[in-house]
Amino acid sequence: MPELVVVAEQLLAPVPGGTGRYTAELLRALAATAPPGWAVSSVVARHADVEKAQVDGVEGPRVLPFPARALIAAWQLGVPFWPGGDAVHAPTPLAPPRPGRRTLSITVHDTVPWTHPGTLTPRGVSWHRAMIGRAARRATGLVVPTQAVADELRRRVDVSVPVQVAGHGVTEMFTDTERVSIDLPERYVLAVGTIEPRKGVDILVRAMRELDVPLVLAGQRGWGQVDTGNALVLGRLPDRELAAVLRGAAVLAAPSLAEGFGLPVLEAMAAGVPVVHSDAPALVEVAGGAGLCVPRGDVKALGTALRTVLSSPGKTAELRKSGLARASEFSWTTAATAVWTIHDPMSL
Repeated sequence: MPELVVVAEQLLAPVPGGTGRYTAELLRALAATAPPGWAVSSVVARHADVEKAQVDGVEGPRVLPFPARALIAAWQLGVPFWPGGDAVHAPTPLAPPRPGRRTLSITVHDTVPWTHPGTLTPRGVSWHRAMIGRAARRATGLVVPTQAVADELRRRVDVSVPVQVAGHGVTEMFTDTERVSIDLPERYVLAVGTIEPRKGVDILVRAMRELDVPLVLAGQRGWGQVDTGNALVLGRLPDRELAAVLRGAAVLAAPSLAEGFGLPVLEAMAAGVPVVHSDAPALVEVAGGAGLCVPRGDVKALGTALRTVLSSPGKTAELRKSGLARASEFSWTTAATAVWTIHDPMSL
C-alpha cells in the first residue's frame, strides 16, 4: 500500500504556535481525504514525549533514529535521509532532500525571514532562508496559505517548482457552545498567538490604554522581549480552553506586523467574534473585508477601531455576520487536497 508520510516534528516544538495547529489539523484532513489504497502516517525525531505528537485517526508517530537537533542539522546539510513512505509532506520547511522519483511537498507559511528578519533570531533567519530556498528549487511542489505569500515568495526566491495556494480551515470546537471554566473578565479584548515582536502585542498594549476593557493574551512567550503591560497573559492553552476563551471575547485584535495566514482571525470569524486586524497583506486576504483593517504600527488607529466595535452593537452585529460568511469559505479539506494534488497519486 503506498504511503504519504508527514513530518510532525512541529507538534513537539517548545513553542508549536500556529504551525503546530496547522500540522495537527492537516494530518487529520490528509488521512480523511487519502485516495483509495493510500495510507497516511507521521514521523518525528527522537524525543522523550513523542506521544504528544499523536493525532487521532493517523498512524504514528513513528520515531526516527535521531534527536531533533541532529535531524535538523542533517537535513539542513542535505544528508539524503528519507523518513520512509512513497511520498512525504513537510508542514514546515524542516524537510529531507528529495531523492530520486519520490515526491516531496513542503508548506511555506510566510516570508518573514526576508521581509522582517529583525523579528527572528539571526540563526532562524539563516536556517529558514536556506531550507525554503532549497525547497523552491528541488521539492515536487510547495503549499502556501495565501496568494500574498506566493507573490512575495516569488519576489524573494527563485521558485522553480509548482506552488499551490490553500488556506487553513476551522476546527469544529471553535463553533460549538461547550463551556469551559476559566476565570476571565466579563468583557475583554483578546489576542491569540505566540508573544513575539512581529505579533504587534506592544502596539496593542499601547492602544488599550485608552480603553476601559481589559486585554487578554492567549499564547506562550516566544523569541524576543515584548512588553505585555497590564494584560492578562494566559499562556498556551489546550485547544478546548482556547476555543472557549475566543468565543467569549468581545473582539479579537490581530495587530501583526507580518503573517502568512493568521489563523486566529479565521477562527474568531467562525466563532462569531468581531475582528480588528492590521493591514499585513495576508491578514487582509484572509479577512476578505469582514473585519476592521488598520495600518500596521498605528496605535491611534488600532485604538479607534477597537473602540468602534466595543461601543457599537450595530457594528458588532455587522462584523459577526460578515465574519461567519467569510469563514465558511475555508476548510481543512481544501488544504489537504492541495497537498494530494502535488503528489498526484495516480502517477505514483
